[in-house]
Amino acid sequence: MSRSSRLLDLIQLLRSHRRPVAGQVLADSLGVSLRTLYRDIATLQAQGAVIAGEAGVGYVLRAGYLLPPLMFTEEEIEALVLGSRWVAERSGTGLELAAKAALTKISAVLPTDVRDRVDASPLLVGPGEESGAGGGPELATIRQAIRSQSKVEIGYRDAGQAETRRVVWPFALGFFDRVRVVMTWCELRQSFRSFRTDRIASWTVTETRYPRRRQDLLKEWRELERIAPQ
Repeated sequence: MSRSSRLLDLIQLLRSHRRPVAGQVLADSLGVSLRTLYRDIATLQAQGAVIAGEAGVGYVLRAGYLLPPLMFTEEEIEALVLGSRWVAERSGTGLELAAKAALTKISAVLPTDVRDRVDASPLLVGPGEESGAGGGPELATIRQAIRSQSKVEIGYRDAGQAETRRVVWPFALGFFDRVRVVMTWCELRQSFRSFRTDRIASWTVTETRYPRRRQDLLKEWRELERIAPQ
């Protein structure tokens, strides 16, 4: 294993622990000596990783550390570039400028030879088909309600144009080929419900936060595999 790969593995190990983990446990997991582990931690700290702790106490990685570009493989970089290009060209979320800015930052910090290969990448994003994503609330408004974990009052039209009023807890936004779907907990049905954004006739964000954590709702929804829109 190369040293750069080992450093990446060490970062991932630290990220998997929310509490300090003993140096010997990390060393054993990586298959290195404790002395080598201490050197690796010092290297990461010199590169900007905020690793708190010390020998005999344990180590924990503080949130917010960004991996330096040398720790990305070429395929990982291409995956990031392709994803950014897709968002910039086809998401229709209002994140287009942010995606382009992120792509510019990624390219700026890459070694010259890698940057040249990324610029010439054959992984391109073409125009998509006209989707049914038009109409309904702005996706930026939906994203803000998800971030703030706010209850939302909606008017929703089904395929037959019959409209119902509901209070929902939005926790995720899905992107299908032809539609955008917001995943929610519906107070009317007392269960998870997914709504096509183009069928949402009205969207009113309340000042009330819903009582559960967004992450917990998303985890439970994934376990139930309820991904089909109404």
